[in-house]
Amino acid sequence: MMDQILQYDKELFLFLNGLGSSTWDNFWLVVTYKFSSIPLYALLLFLLYKQYGLKSLLIFMVVVALMITFTDQITNVFKRTFERPRPCGEADLIDRMRMVAAYCGKYGFFSGHSSNSMSTAVFAGLALRASYKNFIFVLLFWSVAVAYSRIYVGVHYPLDIICGMTFGAMSGFLFYKLAMYSIKRFVKIQ
Repeated sequence: MMDQILQYDKELFLFLNGLGSSTWDNFWLVVTYKFSSIPLYALLLFLLYKQYGLKSLLIFMVVVALMITFTDQITNVFKRTFERPRPCGEADLIDRMRMVAAYCGKYGFFSGHSSNSMSTAVFAGLALRASYKNFIFVLLFWSVAVAYSRIYVGVHYPLDIICGMTFGAMSGFLFYKLAMYSIKRFVKIQ
C-alpha cells in the first residue's frame, strides 16, 4: 500500500515538475527563495501594529519567532527520522525531471518551506481577520505558490508539500491561540 502511494507521489511529481518551462524558471526561483518574502513579512508586521499596537506587536514577534523555530525543528526531526530522499537525489528520476534549483539537499519529508509559509499564512490571516476579512485567502494563495515552487524547482514531492502544509496550518493555528492568550493576559486590548 505505502509503496503504491509513493509511486503515485513520484508520478504526480514528474507531471507537476514537467509543467515548467525555461521561461518561468526565474520566476519560480524567486518565489522559492526564502528572503523574497521579506516585503510581505514587513507588511504583515505593519498591519499587526496598526490593528493591535506596539505592545501586542512585540508579543506577536516573539510568538512568530517561536513558531518558525518550532516548525523548522520539527521539520528537521521528520527529515532525519524518515530519511526520504528528495526527487533530485534519486538516480532513477534525475533524467526524467527538470532540476531548476542550484542545490538539492539530502532529505525532503516534509517541506520546511511549505510548513513555514503555511504557518505564517494561517497565523497572520487569523490575527488580521477582524480588519482584513479576506486577506487570509491572499496569504493562503501565497503559501500554496511557495509550496508548488518546491515541486517546480525539483526538490520536493507532492506528499512532502501536503504534509508540510498540514503541519504548518496546525502550527499556525496553535501559535495564533498562544499569541492571543498572551496578548489578553499581558496587554489590555478592548
